[in-house]
Amino acid sequence: MVDARTTERFDGSLQLPTDPQAGHIPGAVNVPCRENLDSVGRLLPVAEVREAFARAGVQDGSAVVSYCGSGITACHNLLALEHVGLGRGRLYPGSWSEYARDPRRVAER
Repeated sequence: MVDARTTERFDGSLQLPTDPQAGHIPGAVNVPCRENLDSVGRLLPVAEVREAFARAGVQDGSAVVSYCGSGITACHNLLALEHVGLGRGRLYPGSWSEYARDPRRVAER
């Protein structure tokens, strides 16, 4: 599981009013999608994007499921994965808003 939200939302130090609870899905890693972009909004060079995913443990052929807050920015990470040759991932469309809505589900911080 790759969480595309900001580090602060991922680690639970920032909770938005739209988030039923703070944190992330247990076992998920964080690759904030906006960090794949340069200052004018273009994708960083392939080597830099690959390195960001590698730091999170994503390698060639890794089975990746991407999520974010609502399923939109997670698609950015999926596009970046494919663009840099790390393969195709899958989207968890309900993302954090669906997962965190169930009080029986544990959020990791």
